[in-house]
Amino acid sequence: MSEVLKEAGQPAVPASGEAPAADRGSGAQVKTLERRLREHDEQRSALLQIIGELDESNKRLAKQRKAMIHILADFEQDRRRLTDESGRLDNSRRALLNILKDSYKDRLRLEASHKAMIHIMADLRDMAAELERREQELRDKQEQLVQAGKLATLGELTAGIAHELNNPLNNIGLFLGNAEDLIRLGGTDKERALSELRNAMQQVRKATEIISHLRTFGRSATASRELLSLKDVIEGALSLMQEQFRLRQIKVSIELGSEEPMVVGNSIQLEQVVINLLTNARDAMADSPTKEIRVSGSVGSEAVEVTFAVTGHGIPPEFERRIFDPFFTTKEVGKGTGLGLSIVYGIIKDHGGTISVESRVGQGATFLIRLPHAAAARGEEASRRDAVERSHR
Repeated sequence: MSEVLKEAGQPAVPASGEAPAADRGSGAQVKTLERRLREHDEQRSALLQIIGELDESNKRLAKQRKAMIHILADFEQDRRRLTDESGRLDNSRRALLNILKDSYKDRLRLEASHKAMIHIMADLRDMAAELERREQELRDKQEQLVQAGKLATLGELTAGIAHELNNPLNNIGLFLGNAEDLIRLGGTDKERALSELRNAMQQVRKATEIISHLRTFGRSATASRELLSLKDVIEGALSLMQEQFRLRQIKVSIELGSEEPMVVGNSIQLEQVVINLLTNARDAMADSPTKEIRVSGSVGSEAVEVTFAVTGHGIPPEFERRIFDPFFTTKEVGKGTGLGLSIVYGIIKDHGGTISVESRVGQGATFLIRLPHAAAARGEEASRRDAVERSHR
């Protein structure tokens, strides 16, 4: 206790035998000291509590600091992203400005192109009209060329046709002479006289048919198409040339099969094709030991094929690709125009068909013609009309 009092700055308690007053003063001091000690304890407790609260506050502050650091880091990242986005937006804005500038330039170019297109369309219309005019001129000249070739063919057929007409005329004179003798002599056999007159009329009809066929073949062919038999066309062409073949000892055989080869076309033009091919074959066999023309045909579902096989020397390989060219001929000057096979090629192509040739030197040549079958040709014609009607709607 004395040590405590010393620390408190109070005099030490006297030993026993001192005055009671001093004891009373010491008791008061002790109480005071105890009270102060309690106050110190309370203050220390309060201080410890404050220190604890400060520790808690420090811990909370540390957590808040860490949270703030994370927030600042996130903010920095957001700032960087925002900076990047701002840069991209600036780039996009600049790109958009460039696009707008290019769009404006493109619009100007489009306007210029539109104006140029208007001029081009006008020029195209003029060119189309000019092309149509020239095409019409070409068609007219082609028709004139075909007609010229036809007249040239008729000129070559003159000798044979004259002989064909001479026979009926001689027969007519003979039959009429017989009938005249029967009548003048006063014979009673009227039936015989009528028979002679009927025979004369038959020869007149034959001559009329020959002349009519010549007139039909010689006139300009119209563009009309009709259903016709290739057999009739081939036989009609042979009727004009059979005398020439007989005089030149050329054998002609026809085998078109059991089914009638029907096509849609122009009979006069197709007859000219056959005559030109036969004329070409006739000239090619002029000095050939074997003179034979074989005409054969077949009918398919879509096309009719007719083959003209000709004996003779054949076509040299260097000429085979040129024989359908206009004015190409291997004949001597003055003996051929070179238009016959060219006209044949044009007519067959105009009918939607094809013509080709195969030849071996020394073994003759074979011409193959393919024409659309009548049913297929009518179907194509109907489709073409429908397309034209749709284009006009």
